[in-house]
Amino acid sequence: MADRRGRRNREAPRVSVIVPTRNEAANLPLVFSRLPLDLHEVIVVDGRSTDGTIEVARALRPGVRIVEQTGKGKGDALALGFMHATGDIIVTLDADGSADAAEIPRFVATLVAGADFAKGSRYMHGGGSADITFIRSLGNKVLCAVANHVYGAHFSDLCYGYNAFWADCLDHLSSPWPWFGSDGEADFGTGFEVETVINVRSVKGGLVVWEVPSYECRRLHGSSNLHAVRDGVRIVKTLVRETPSRAARRAVPSGSPVGMHEGLLPTSPILPMPARSSAPWVVIPEQRSELAPVLAIASEENLEATVGADHAL
Repeated sequence: MADRRGRRNREAPRVSVIVPTRNEAANLPLVFSRLPLDLHEVIVVDGRSTDGTIEVARALRPGVRIVEQTGKGKGDALALGFMHATGDIIVTLDADGSADAAEIPRFVATLVAGADFAKGSRYMHGGGSADITFIRSLGNKVLCAVANHVYGAHFSDLCYGYNAFWADCLDHLSSPWPWFGSDGEADFGTGFEVETVINVRSVKGGLVVWEVPSYECRRLHGSSNLHAVRDGVRIVKTLVRETPSRAARRAVPSGSPVGMHEGLLPTSPILPMPARSSAPWVVIPEQRSELAPVLAIASEENLEATVGADHAL
């Protein structure tokens, strides 16, 4: 990770903004008007909108990149956007007007200053929300306390989707546990639990996480797809599923030492990576013909000679 940090373009990073949409044509004019001018790219991942969202996006920003979503849910849309991003920094932005795109420079500055992952928080000084209800706020605080206790984190806001991170950290966020393969499900879930998945994996991956104060506005037009009880249950399941023991249990072996998945100490040589691995980022150490001794122990004859010499002194 240190090598990656040293290679980052901190002087003029290219910023990719991922905007998942579904029938957000009425909201895009204000959202796009708040975008900084010097962005590398804006990627709209559209979930089969029927209100002309794609046409509006192209009219507002001719250079916008459109990715049509074939799956379902916000998590799937973000995963698709991450796959197509080409910038040094990736920012996730909601299309309903609740997140202010003018705050993007604040997130980028946090990353340039040394963070791997800049996490938006409505509960920090300078942040806030005009949209969150009492029930949602209470549930967020409870889930945040659970996540902090289980994963040793210090989050103040677990369920907020305004985040930014260096693109070279994406492999740490794409796996339930960095040393194991993926679990065969969607990389980040399919619904609003995606924020929890990304936040938890940033901690498990050993990333430097700094929170950034952010203000959440009200949705401009339309109704939210968020359901407090349903999505709260999904977040609880995510917190359980992402724990190290369960993540390792669900993982597909991909070059890890034989026996490790059964909880045994590795006794076999490390196998080469399969040609079609599910986790191409796993680095397999070079095999060595023999193990280097940890401590050189003298033979009995040399030991007796040394002791005799000591007594003679």
